Amino acid sequence: MPRFSIVVPSHDVAGRLSLALDSVLAQSFGDFELIAVCDGPAAPAAGVAADHATRDSRVVLVHSPPSEGLGAARNAGVRAASGLYLLFLDGDDVLAPGALAALAARLEETGEVDVLYFEHERSPWWDGEPATTAGPAPVTVRAPAFSPAEAPQLTGVALPAWSAAYRRSFVTAHDLTFPDGHFTDVGWGGLVTVAAERVAVLRRVVVRHLLRRQGSRLDLPGEHQFDLLDQTERVLVRAAAGKLPTERFTPLFEQLFDTVLAVAADRERVPAGRRRAFFRRAHRLYRRHRPAGHRTPRGRSGVPHRLMAAGAYTAFRVRCAAGLAAVAAARRLPRAGRLRTRLAYRLHLRRPLDKNLVVYCAYWGRGYACNPAALHAKARELAPHLSGVFLVEPGQEHTVPEDVEYAVIGSRRYWKVLARAKYLVNNANFADAVVKRPGSVHLQTQHGTPLKTMGCDQSTYPVVAARSGSFTKLLRRVDRWDYNVSSNRHSTEMWERAFPGSYEPLEYGYPRNDVYCTARAEDVARVRRELGVPEGKTAVLYAPTHRDHHTGFEPGLDLEAFCAAAGEDVVVLLRAHYFYDRGGPRSSGRIIDVTAHRSAEDVCLAADALVTDYSSIMFDYANLDRPIVVYADDWEVYREIRGVCFGLMDTPPGPVVRTPGELAAVFRDGGYAGPESAALRARFRRRFCQFDDGLAAERVVRRVFLGEPPEALPPVIPLAERVPAPAATH
Repeated sequence: MPRFSIVVPSHDVAGRLSLALDSVLAQSFGDFELIAVCDGPAAPAAGVAADHATRDSRVVLVHSPPSEGLGAARNAGVRAASGLYLLFLDGDDVLAPGALAALAARLEETGEVDVLYFEHERSPWWDGEPATTAGPAPVTVRAPAFSPAEAPQLTGVALPAWSAAYRRSFVTAHDLTFPDGHFTDVGWGGLVTVAAERVAVLRRVVVRHLLRRQGSRLDLPGEHQFDLLDQTERVLVRAAAGKLPTERFTPLFEQLFDTVLAVAADRERVPAGRRRAFFRRAHRLYRRHRPAGHRTPRGRSGVPHRLMAAGAYTAFRVRCAAGLAAVAAARRLPRAGRLRTRLAYRLHLRRPLDKNLVVYCAYWGRGYACNPAALHAKARELAPHLSGVFLVEPGQEHTVPEDVEYAVIGSRRYWKVLARAKYLVNNANFADAVVKRPGSVHLQTQHGTPLKTMGCDQSTYPVVAARSGSFTKLLRRVDRWDYNVSSNRHSTEMWERAFPGSYEPLEYGYPRNDVYCTARAEDVARVRRELGVPEGKTAVLYAPTHRDHHTGFEPGLDLEAFCAAAGEDVVVLLRAHYFYDRGGPRSSGRIIDVTAHRSAEDVCLAADALVTDYSSIMFDYANLDRPIVVYADDWEVYREIRGVCFGLMDTPPGPVVRTPGELAAVFRDGGYAGPESAALRARFRRRFCQFDDGLAAERVVRRVFLGEPPEALPPVIPLAERVPAPAATH
């Protein structure tokens, strides 16, 4: 029997679950089992947990449907547990180093106890802000373990379930389970308090709790706030049935109603039309369960209790309103350029949304490209009732096909369609001045799988952070997102960390990558002719990424020398990062500059092999199952300056070379396309080509534009059953 069973529910925390599990597995005290509770085998977190289970036999997977809630997930973990003591850990929290050793040492001092309370640290999601420590109320008892009657203020109802260790035999003997509904920690903590006979306290931080940027679900407005009254009643009924002594019942009663009064006073949590009903029901509970001879707390803190006892709702609301700061929120006009344009935008915002209008934008208006273009094309097919408008920068109008409507960024029409459209689709972000209207739907498609750090993860890399602008403004833009498209589970996890928000992740694949499964041999031949690739030649796409420590495009490789050394049949398709797509052509000899070509997908179709350093194009190109070579001449510098989110050198998509000579040699001797290269690519594809099966655009259009439920969408085709577009020369 292990000493500890650690139950970790994982719903909606796939991006941080690895940190939670690793914090447990890294503990110096190793006598434990780690029970990861996942929504189901196909859930994002299940893959993370399964990977840990293959590496450590102490990890156990349990499934609990998300519809049953947090309480059911914890109960499922408890049923699977076999340890002496139970611990709970949220999937985005971590155990402090040495935590289990400290708990074990304290239990040696206390002997067998029903509950061991401990401290926790509340860590803001933003790394730059200080953490705060919280924990059980102070106790004056000197003994290592004591009866709850000796410290009646230690009720547990104000503590989260993960702020204590519970003897499993005590939990099962009293048939303690987490109640259904919200505020389950209140119900659990109260029921545990009523049943416990011997408790102890450890004055040490055991859990580091992440305060989510989007806040707690319990703080959101809605009918679920009434669940708090259900939990309160459940605890008080159990306490009365167990004839809890008055000296223990009174602090339990007061602490429960401190929580109830805090919710009743918060105008944002209980819906406006339901506040009186909430207060009246709370008043009835207060009167029904108030201890005999109970005196409300003294001073100002006792006023809400007295008003609740009297049922004085109007006086309670007046007092709450008087306590609010009277700050008038000035209505700000969006900064949309000239005054006349700003006023016109404001007027359009007053008009109804056009439910059939979709606005698309790619790469800050660089043209008709990427995921937005693929979605525009698919929407024409599946949702012809929708009208699409593409946004482009001045001077980029020529990039839009003749039959596609567009609006020039900054124009009157630009602001009009942004104000009226129900759907707004972007692979970057719309201008800060764009207002997120109620009823509008913002779809973030992204434009690549992350290797480098993105979003808020860039904050600790000075060179990148200095160029990234305000992270506060970034997060305001993220708050507009309703959906965020992901092409693989790695991306889902990274987006959750880099762009924390309340959007729904869509693990549907990148629409732009559909063509890699749908294009035919004649399509490949056509693109090669358009790009000028000589027939019979091996076209090697060279696509280096942007470097934040460089001021302009530096190819990093003598391409003419590479062609000469690699073989007579090699030509290079040079595609610089899109930051450098405004320069003149760099074609010469056997070098064909395709940087300005509108479609990166066409360029990939034309290429027989890819050479890149750290560009995200490798993840897209891997869908074609063609050779990839990583030219990592400055990996250590790039990793330190830009930051990366996984070890590319440990999981490359093909051979890794460090010098021009090594690069030429791997092409000259055929190693770039050999069996070792294929094996590396297969492993890479299993991890990063999960959802790109040729049906991504259809899934997104049907889910977002047509409102179809997830279960009605085409399932992802297994990787082994996909047929990539054929290469021209292999």
